[in-house]
Amino acid sequence: MSSRVAILVLRRLRSDPLGVVGLLIVLAVTICAIVGPVITPYDPFKINVTERFRPPSVIGLFDDRERTEGISNHFFGTDNLGRDVFSRVLAGTRVAIGVGGGSIILAFAIGLILGLIAGYGPRWLDSFLLLLFDSIYSFPTVILGLTVMTLLGPSIAALLFIMIIIQAPGYARLVRTATLSIKGSEYILAIQSLGGSQSRILLVHILPNIVGPLLILASMDIPAMIALEAGLTYLGLGIPPPAPSWGRILQEGFGTIREAPWIVIAGGIPLVVTTLGFTFLGEALRDLLDPKLRRIV
Repeated sequence: MSSRVAILVLRRLRSDPLGVVGLLIVLAVTICAIVGPVITPYDPFKINVTERFRPPSVIGLFDDRERTEGISNHFFGTDNLGRDVFSRVLAGTRVAIGVGGGSIILAFAIGLILGLIAGYGPRWLDSFLLLLFDSIYSFPTVILGLTVMTLLGPSIAALLFIMIIIQAPGYARLVRTATLSIKGSEYILAIQSLGGSQSRILLVHILPNIVGPLLILASMDIPAMIALEAGLTYLGLGIPPPAPSWGRILQEGFGTIREAPWIVIAGGIPLVVTTLGFTFLGEALRDLLDPKLRRIV
């Protein structure tokens, strides 16, 4: 049944141009994140001050005349330390997908568990968890992120922590609402009257009905987390140096925008394109995975 749903979704996705574009962008970014270390032409951490601020050039992709004729062989040019910007952008892709996608996966799992507990557990526990979710939501996202990162210091662990704290309540509330709606339905009451175990009801009858909308929400939250990571890193509170994050490339590029404007462009375009790709794909999936689709299947 699930394979039939997947095939039907892919067929319908082909009729949505923006969805196809989003899927291709997401696939391309994911592939770059996976094979980035293999295809990077230079070490993204290597400093070579004799080659600082070399402008972009595609000539070096086909020959090696830099040392003989002074022609740059850096596709996106170099930064103020002579590091190859193209290699740093590719390495930043792995950071963006790893941190953004990893935080969403962890927040998804935590929110799913807490939402099921809140929706199917005793009333006092539901009230307590709901109060916890609302308390976290009461803090503005950026202020909360800046506060936690300032207290804990810049690190990948701290960044993942704040992203999970921000996203998990949203998933938990969605799961709680769906669980409360489903557990009062007639077929759940019939299963309970027949002696069905609580774990079987949760895993077999409730969970499959709430995972779909949750996955759509997660796909649309990934670009928000990528942008949050880049923003915090740009402010000096995200990924610590010398990790080549897109936010750090933008930070360094704005400091030298008069001498090397290509650094800002190289760091900004992947961020914009990746955000648009995940947004297009998430919106397309939201339109496709409609309850009417399940009736067709």
